[in-house]
Amino acid sequence: MSGYVGNKDDHLKRMRRIEGQVRGIAKMVENDKYCIDVLTQVSAVTRALEAVALGLLKEHLTYCVTQAVAEGGAVADEKITETTAAIARLVKS
Repeated sequence: MSGYVGNKDDHLKRMRRIEGQVRGIAKMVENDKYCIDVLTQVSAVTRALEAVALGLLKEHLTYCVTQAVAEGGAVADEKITETTAAIARLVKS
């Protein structure tokens, strides 16, 4: 089971909203809107995606990593390594 299962509907709702924002940006480009206005919307979508990512990360730490650490051993090491790599990808982007 995924750590975010309790908030799945909320995540899907946010992702659908982001999807709509991205479609809106595409229409802005199609309609030759001012560059700065398009960039502002791109920034808003980026922040919205980052918020989703941070929420998922928190849930992963709270559920998946905590459970793995309680089990200990190789499972815990694997989850910590996996989570560290995910954080590194988020920080890099």
